[in-house]
Amino acid sequence: MAQTLEQQRAQDAWNYTKEHVNIAKGLPSLIMNSGLMQVLAFCHEKKKENEQVASDLRKWLGKRFSNDPNFDLFMVKLMNAKPSDYQAITAEAFAWLRWMRQMAAARIKGD
Repeated sequence: MAQTLEQQRAQDAWNYTKEHVNIAKGLPSLIMNSGLMQVLAFCHEKKKENEQVASDLRKWLGKRFSNDPNFDLFMVKLMNAKPSDYQAITAEAFAWLRWMRQMAAARIKGD
């Protein structure tokens, strides 16, 4: 039987570290205040754990929306997206981040 989208998000979030979870906790509010593209650019510039979380988020969104996870190509795709597509991509980013915060944090706490 195929996994639901929620199960896929949970599975994707399963192997993250505490540092990744801490970063993921702050990203939704940053996205709400600044927008998805600005936050991805900020994370890309910061490197290390921020970039890892942003890269994994781009990979996830790429699987869901047939986008290239490469930073430059992904950003160009977002810049050229229809508003409804951009909103759907942003909503999926929120959903993925929610699972990362919940699933990974619970797993880390249980260790």
